[in-house]
Amino acid sequence: MARFTIDAGGFELSGEEAGDGPPVVLLHGLTATRRYVVMGSRSLERAGHRVLAYDARGHGASEPAPDPEAYGYDALCSDLEALMDARDVDRAVLAGASMGAHTLLAFALAHPERVAGLCVITPAFDPEDDDPDRLAHWDALSEGLRTGGVEGFVEAYGTPPVPERWRDTVQKILRQRLGAHAHPDAVADALRAVPRSRPFEAWEQLATIQAPAVVVADRDEADPEHPLATAERYAQALPHARLEVEEPGSSPLAWQGGQLSKVIASIAAESR
Repeated sequence: MARFTIDAGGFELSGEEAGDGPPVVLLHGLTATRRYVVMGSRSLERAGHRVLAYDARGHGASEPAPDPEAYGYDALCSDLEALMDARDVDRAVLAGASMGAHTLLAFALAHPERVAGLCVITPAFDPEDDDPDRLAHWDALSEGLRTGGVEGFVEAYGTPPVPERWRDTVQKILRQRLGAHAHPDAVADALRAVPRSRPFEAWEQLATIQAPAVVVADRDEADPEHPLATAERYAQALPHARLEVEEPGSSPLAWQGGQLSKVIASIAAESR
């Protein structure tokens, strides 16, 4: 992988790319880094794609936003546009998890001509959800990280709401993800700002997206924070989308980098 940095308007985003062929851009979720989309798999490069992955503002090796509130989806979309411009990518397949999934949908609504296909991985945003407890949860995670570091975040997160056989794995991943940031206070800022931001206002808006798409869901037993019913709603709202989900009892599809890469490659094939 060749590493790069780009100027996103007064601060730098850090990324890497590898391979040749039709471009695929990977966007990670809140508190993650660029590694946590296809989990280090190189299947897309081997399948003949140019793969670009980057750390969102304030995450990983990327610099913090110029304002602690500047982590909303408008800003994240601007970063994606800046990255594509800087790396001479006119049009790409976009694959993103959670925050990354919401970002690419907002980008597709704003810049449809630059989107060849979409892989919407474990989306969680529901434009009809106004539960104040949801924001309180994110605020507690933000405060835990800011005052107690990684262990403060893990303590605020509590016992993972998954079957016992997956709890150690979830806690291990949490610590790995949270320990990979050069600017943890910026991640704490993002934990407050991103959940308050709206990538779109109503389900009906997604009907205007004409790019081929796949929605990758996890079953609720393993990943209740990304409800299967929400992913199903996305697949229904996007006019050219299908739903992919793991078999019951299996490890979540979004955790399987090699299998997920195959799903992304399938959308890339449809977009040609």
